[in-house]
Amino acid sequence: MVQRQLPKIGELLELMQFKKPELDATKRRLESALTIADLRTIAKRRTPKAAFDYTDGAAEGEISLARARQAFEDVEFHPDILRPAAHVDTSTQILGGPSALPFGIAPTGFTRLMQTEGEVAGAGAAAAAGIPFTLSTLGTTSIENVRAANPHGRNWFQLYVMREREVSYGLVTRAADAGFDTLMFTVDTPIAGARLRDKRNGFSIPPQLTVGTIVNAIPRPWWWIDFLTTPKLEFASLTTTGGTVGELLNAAMDPTISYEDLEIIRSMWPGKIVVKGVQNVVDSKRLIDLGVDGIVLSNHGGRQLDRAPIPFHLLPQVVREVGKDATIMVDTGIMNGADIVASVALGAKFTLIGRAYLYGLMAGGRRGVDRTITILRTEIERTMALLGVSSLAELEPRHVTQLQRLAPIARPAARRAPARAKA
Repeated sequence: MVQRQLPKIGELLELMQFKKPELDATKRRLESALTIADLRTIAKRRTPKAAFDYTDGAAEGEISLARARQAFEDVEFHPDILRPAAHVDTSTQILGGPSALPFGIAPTGFTRLMQTEGEVAGAGAAAAAGIPFTLSTLGTTSIENVRAANPHGRNWFQLYVMREREVSYGLVTRAADAGFDTLMFTVDTPIAGARLRDKRNGFSIPPQLTVGTIVNAIPRPWWWIDFLTTPKLEFASLTTTGGTVGELLNAAMDPTISYEDLEIIRSMWPGKIVVKGVQNVVDSKRLIDLGVDGIVLSNHGGRQLDRAPIPFHLLPQVVREVGKDATIMVDTGIMNGADIVASVALGAKFTLIGRAYLYGLMAGGRRGVDRTITILRTEIERTMALLGVSSLAELEPRHVTQLQRLAPIARPAARRAPARAKA
């Protein structure tokens, strides 16, 4: 029989310690987010539908995005036992410089529409975390202001080769003059994808007010106060080029972009150059053979060609073909630090996060981006420790199995590389 006794007040007080209330609403909100999915939930609650859907949505039926996220979920890890990993080192070298974590912030357009701190929040959080920040051609903070927000960190610039080539050449020169160390030459946007959520929402910059817009905004006054009391929303690096938003978007997409354009940009750029938007093995091999500094396996977050290849699935094939020493990076669908660990294990040198960063931004501005990075860092460290590895270099393909849901009935014949290769 268990001996019964009256409760002792001292013991009760030890068991019933109440948490001190947090008066800072933003801090309280962000500390409640334990995953990127939690940040997404907060972001959706706090952001008008058109802005949230622009971030959250993808092209047409959004099949590519769903498949990319599913591919990361369909991973089986193989941990080693009795291999202590008490201290996990997440640092790496990428494109000639250091990064404290195996991911950087991807380029995103219209960023200040999501939350008015925009790219300044992203660049500042990247600087604090010791990771690279990438500014988009269609960013809403200028090249120079991003440099001011991250004066000692690593800034990368994503380039659209526009119809008016001189505009793109001018951006390359400005980014170089501002000390950006890497250029992302983007190749998966010959035309714009069909982003149906944006069309249904009447998405535009500046936002167009309708009855639906106003009704949706009523429970989100903080967003409108920020929007109306901060500098005009515009494509900050393109303000001197003239034209409406629609005209600038149309000019940014050019189906005539070619290897000759890559050769010209390479001749202008003093730093590292990476080709972003590569989606097959043949193109990957050709680009590496041409001597680019790296490639990003990406389908633009599912925002261009729906049903495009899944970058994470493509990764092992590309690494086998081009060699494990080539700089292969991957994006699209990353929502957990375990996704990043799996990518590195299968041969990626680095990864990029886009939506995950923007969910944090919408959830709490700069502090929300800091929270995104903290969540991913914690998940990376925990996954590595549970796998029994102490550094990224110890991750190997044997640690990961990609489980299969989709398999081709018959694989298409391999495309032949063009005979002439110039760059």
